Amino acid sequence: MAKNSFRGGGFGGMNQAAMMKQAQKMQRDLMQMQEELQQQTYTASAGGGAVTATVSGKRELTDLVIDPAAMDPDDVEMLQDMVVAAVNEAMRKAEDASAQSMSRLTGGLGSLGGLF
Repeated sequence: MAKNSFRGGGFGGMNQAAMMKQAQKMQRDLMQMQEELQQQTYTASAGGGAVTATVSGKRELTDLVIDPAAMDPDDVEMLQDMVVAAVNEAMRKAEDASAQSMSRLTGGLGSLGGLF
């Protein structure tokens, strides 16, 4: 009969209390990282700076600046496209910052072996 590989030390010598302590530390670190990310702002421009959008770490549009020279009543679609492009790029920057922070927190483990 095979011996129990979990006997005496848990997983790889790490006992259950140490695992819980490590999980709690990761949870605290994650919460702190989320708070820090929410305080950040991300800005992007489109149309050579004609439109500038700023989003928060909460993924909310907080500012939109449109150069008056970009307002052509005969080409409203172009202005709309620039607004969408600037907002989407600012959102991508916020997402990228979040992904990079998560990668640093997890040590590059990605999904932590399917746990998250």
